[in-house]
Amino acid sequence: MAGRKSAASNIKMPDVNDLFEPEQTGSNPVEKVEEVETGRLYPFHSHPFKVLDDEKMQETVESIREHGVISPMIVRPGKGDNYEIIAGHRRKRACELLGIEKIPCFIRNLTDEEATITMVDSNIQREELLYSEKAYAYRMKLDAVDRVKGRPKKEGQVVPNYQGKKSSEIAAEGSGESYKQVERYIRLTYLTKPLLDYVDEKRIAFGAAVELSYLEPEVQEQLYQVIVRLCVFPSLAQAKKLKEISKVRKLDETGIELILSDEKTPAPAVKLQRKRLNEYFPADYSAEQMEEVIYGLLKRWSFEQGG
Repeated sequence: MAGRKSAASNIKMPDVNDLFEPEQTGSNPVEKVEEVETGRLYPFHSHPFKVLDDEKMQETVESIREHGVISPMIVRPGKGDNYEIIAGHRRKRACELLGIEKIPCFIRNLTDEEATITMVDSNIQREELLYSEKAYAYRMKLDAVDRVKGRPKKEGQVVPNYQGKKSSEIAAEGSGESYKQVERYIRLTYLTKPLLDYVDEKRIAFGAAVELSYLEPEVQEQLYQVIVRLCVFPSLAQAKKLKEISKVRKLDETGIELILSDEKTPAPAVKLQRKRLNEYFPADYSAEQMEEVIYGLLKRWSFEQGG
């Protein structure tokens, strides 16, 4: 943020991950890996990430079959002599499929807030996450950060100094996304389940979904009924229009239908991922250089097709 620096700007803000480092003796961290029976491990409460027996799970199974569990799970003492999984739900499922009876684990005594933040940070950068998974994960982390910020410091308790930072800025740390984008993801948690399912299925675009999240739940339900009836999904422009009109008057299905019929939904944009393009271009190529080569190749392809 622009402006004169205050004395507070000289304070080093601790990373959220610093809260959860293993206990240290001198300069060397001390944390013992323990083998825990699979049957004594249970999922984290309200875990937002889906554990599916899909292609990715099969890859995890094959990796563990060949190399074993390379990265120990993170757990905390739970009910009875069992342990709550903080990080490693997919590894646990893979071990179950392989019939492995014991899994290496780091056992940490974490508060609910520490456990939530660790659980989210351990999963949030996975590429295959659904919009709903990221949305609820960020919301859980934000709520945990807010509770930590509001908790008075007790003697011997490590509480980070968040002075000058928004909770959403802290929630975004380690995710690779801006706090504004994290706030937009969290807005998706205000969508009704049928609409959020459409977002996961990519029938409703992310930007349009954020706008629709400001509609009252009953209006969202009416919107869902119109979508089912007309088989039309709101564009970003239509979603913005629904949001603006709902601020001044109550929308009903007739009004929603008129808005969705007002303009044709634009064709979905073609997006080229920089990560994939980097496989074919020198590292020092700019976006403009890549674009020039791509259009040149398309021109030649069109000529070869008789275009």
